[in-house]
Amino acid sequence: MRVLLLGSGGFLGRYVAEHLLADPAVQLTALGRGDDADVRFDLSNGSPGALTRFLNAVHPGVVINCAGATRGGARELTRHNTVAVATVCESLRRSGCGARLVQIGCSSEYGPSQPGSSTAEDAVPRPGGPYGVSKLAATELVLGSGLDAVVLRVFSPVGPGTPAGSPLGRLAEAMRRAMQSGESELKLSGLGVQRDFVDVRDVARAVHAASLSAAQGVVNIGSGRAVRLREAASVLARVAGFGGALHEIDSPPGRGGPHHVPAAAVHVPAPAHPHGAAHGHATAHGHAPAHPQVAGEHGGGPAGAGGATTYPYPDGCGGWQQADVRTARDRLGWRSRIPLEESLADIWMEAACRI
Repeated sequence: MRVLLLGSGGFLGRYVAEHLLADPAVQLTALGRGDDADVRFDLSNGSPGALTRFLNAVHPGVVINCAGATRGGARELTRHNTVAVATVCESLRRSGCGARLVQIGCSSEYGPSQPGSSTAEDAVPRPGGPYGVSKLAATELVLGSGLDAVVLRVFSPVGPGTPAGSPLGRLAEAMRRAMQSGESELKLSGLGVQRDFVDVRDVARAVHAASLSAAQGVVNIGSGRAVRLREAASVLARVAGFGGALHEIDSPPGRGGPHHVPAAAVHVPAPAHPHGAAHGHATAHGHAPAHPQVAGEHGGGPAGAGGATTYPYPDGCGGWQQADVRTARDRLGWRSRIPLEESLADIWMEAACRI
């Protein structure tokens, strides 16, 4: 099977490439802006005609788009997340290769959801920020293209290579600094949000499964379980061997003032988008913030009840998000395998190497 991978240098794209290369039946070609790409091409500026000629030359059976931007203003996000996908769709329509398209979407397309609920693919999207809007527009372009295509809405990816600007990446770095300087306390904020974390290696497995399946439409990729960031911080402290206290300097709605978390807490500034540079640049890309538009989304999350607390979690999804993953199980034969503790241990190992 010939596969064309867009955004192979990013957080998700690197693991998708690694997983595909382990399959002897896959012939992989990487297209992007970076030097590590097999072919250099900037999707945000390239023409459909040029990409069509390349598709006709390579003749892939599957095109996987892990490329995109997570940071920048509305214009930049639209160019990298929406216009670039329009170029991919138009090129595939013009090409005679008949390739299947696997598009990487994200949970920010859904926006806020009711606490305690699981978000299914038929939920009405109400993205809470420009990043989610730009990704939702890309999804609609794919679904309306008439192509053999599936969109994987990835929830909060974690694991080795987690961008340093993501919430858990910043938390690990703050813990590393505290241990290096001998601090006995970490002061943290924004730990009340709950997110559905899924390991990046499990995401790569889902992408591979989607490329081989006949599934179309939208498929959620997550663990199916929301975890409070406070709990993730405690697990990270345990795997890191941090013996100090985590002191939460703000509190979610309905709780009192600052309080201690029993295992860990240097103030972590408002984190970048949870995907960090999660997608990859369809162009040179890497998931590295070498370019400002691929570092992490701007802004903070929505205010808590009564506006008392503002969560520094800028995905526009409020205080709760949890995936309904039944479609992935039924149509892809996929479910997450790697526990959050293992993902956090891998994040910590990378942070610890900087001590």
